[in-house]
Amino acid sequence: MQKSEALLIIDVQNDFCPGGSLEVNDGDAIIPVINSISPGFHVVVATQDWHPSDHVSFASNHDGRKPFDQVTMNGHDQILWPEHCVAGSKGACLHTSLDTRAVDLILRKGTDPALDSYSAFLENDHKTPTGLEGYLNNRGIDTVYLAGLATDVCVFFSATDAKKLGFKTKVILDACRGIDVPEGALDETLETMKKNGIDLVQSKEL
Repeated sequence: MQKSEALLIIDVQNDFCPGGSLEVNDGDAIIPVINSISPGFHVVVATQDWHPSDHVSFASNHDGRKPFDQVTMNGHDQILWPEHCVAGSKGACLHTSLDTRAVDLILRKGTDPALDSYSAFLENDHKTPTGLEGYLNNRGIDTVYLAGLATDVCVFFSATDAKKLGFKTKVILDACRGIDVPEGALDETLETMKKNGIDLVQSKEL
């Protein structure tokens, strides 16, 4: 890979893999793919959801609400999730099978109890930066490849923001898995990414 290209590994954490509190079907199947490609990149960033226990996204923190309900808070739509990736918990840890030797930076997001964070670049208010854009710019990166979980949530929002911020953006489909809830959401996000100029590739193309 070129020195101007980075790999972003999105939220490959225990709670998003089989057996986790918010598991993505077949989520751990992407790990061998990621392990095979990460050594080829000069810059590798892994992200982690890292939520306080009183996080706004947890249904358990809203009386009378259940997981996957949708509410409006502070002018933003918020899906309520099962408790997941609580800071310092086993569920928040990167999956033990993920080879992190090539990882230069671990970026933790969703740390504000009042604000969720799907994108690796911006919190869900779409204006509070995580610091990733500046880090990549300082490393001379102009192209990002994305892998991880889930295709139609955090990978999608990260790729969308990367493109808006001026990075050439490519999503490695066989290194991602989606939730597809409601059914059809995954196909819809893939089409949206293509329309927005985000390239959808396979690992064998790298």
